[in-house]
Amino acid sequence: MLINNAGISIRHTFLEITPEEWRQVIDTNLHGVFYVAQEAARRMIAGGGGVILNMGSTSGLMGYPFYADYNASKAGVVELTRSMALELAPSVRVIAVCPGYIMTPMQEAEYTPEMIEEVNRKIPLGRHGWPEEVAALFAFLASDEAPFITGQTCVIDGGEIAGGLASR
Repeated sequence: MLINNAGISIRHTFLEITPEEWRQVIDTNLHGVFYVAQEAARRMIAGGGGVILNMGSTSGLMGYPFYADYNASKAGVVELTRSMALELAPSVRVIAVCPGYIMTPMQEAEYTPEMIEEVNRKIPLGRHGWPEEVAALFAFLASDEAPFITGQTCVIDGGEIAGGLASR
């Protein structure tokens, strides 16, 4: 089993993204996921099968301002996951987990407490998620309890994209 969890982000406007920042985000979030998954898949196929869980994001499913490079990289992870699932089945299952706002060090570094509270008011469940909640989803998807799930995006976001966070 592989939990392919690569991700960095830099909060800035589309017009402010430098070529170096673009490459850094894409290299980490998309290229890193690709190369690690490719090596893991080779080993899994040789060993009789497995599960690859790629870390996506709700940012790969809908647009968010100030994160064009991050959004693009995570959309790439979602589509890479689908392609991998088609090519690696039936021996390797591949799933993208797409968290919304999760209280991680990356989130705390980029958002002030006031910004966090503003976001929480827009999430239907009224709060950020916790890393332990995402870990529980990973554990389920990697288990024998989920043998028929592959090629999917599993969103864990407190209802954030159900009606569109920006529309609330």
